[in-house]
Amino acid sequence: MQIDLSGKRAIVSGSTAGIGFAIAQGLARAGAEVTVTGRTQARVDAAIEAIRQAVPDAGVSGVAADLGSAEGCQALIEARPEADILINNVGIFGPQDFFAIDDATWQQFFDVNVMSAVRLSRHYAQGMKQRDWGRVQFISSESALNIPSEMVHYGMTKSAVQSISRGLAKVLSGTNVTVNAILPGPTRSEGVLGMIKQAAEQEGVSPAEMEARFVAENRPSSIIQRLATPEEVANMSVYAASTQASATTGAALRVEGGIVDTMA
Repeated sequence: MQIDLSGKRAIVSGSTAGIGFAIAQGLARAGAEVTVTGRTQARVDAAIEAIRQAVPDAGVSGVAADLGSAEGCQALIEARPEADILINNVGIFGPQDFFAIDDATWQQFFDVNVMSAVRLSRHYAQGMKQRDWGRVQFISSESALNIPSEMVHYGMTKSAVQSISRGLAKVLSGTNVTVNAILPGPTRSEGVLGMIKQAAEQEGVSPAEMEARFVAENRPSSIIQRLATPEEVANMSVYAASTQASATTGAALRVEGGIVDTMA
């Protein structure tokens, strides 16, 4: 299978590192014109340069904006009024005791993880519908199904975006616009590796040992028994963005290593 996204314009929210960066690079490698987004211009510029080094002929540019706010989403929309592929990846996470999560933190997680995707999809999917072609993806998580007790607020947001993706797919019924959710498991992203490194320092063990312990203790049902790589998640995203995936819509596409112990 040869995936060719030449002529397609893609936006990947939160794509200066981790899964978002890997998706942006994968889309660029497939020929798409990719817009990288991040909160600071320095991070955006660094991501663009890294993609160009990996993919010398990449068509890649960037927009710096805080997509956790309505103003930030509007700034991106004004800078890039149209897109053929929208990857709603931006998100925050972090373990916290449920009883210590205050209202402001609940609202912050909802604004960044859910409302960014709502605002961007509401705008870009309309143009896709008018042109009768498009791809919208919501980067959810296996935590949408297995709500982690240490991150209830995070799991809630991932369940929400999975619900939105299914509903939006129905809204766009009968068109050539597909909408899907991608469900990664624990992935070797910058944020996860940082969390593991911090835990390793507290426990006095190596990051590699802590990584293995994390999977064994926190995701014992994992079939692959390891963290996924951002590139493994990106491969699913790039396929779902392709013309070949035209009959895949309204789906929850798992890249979680078999953690979710159900067949449906």
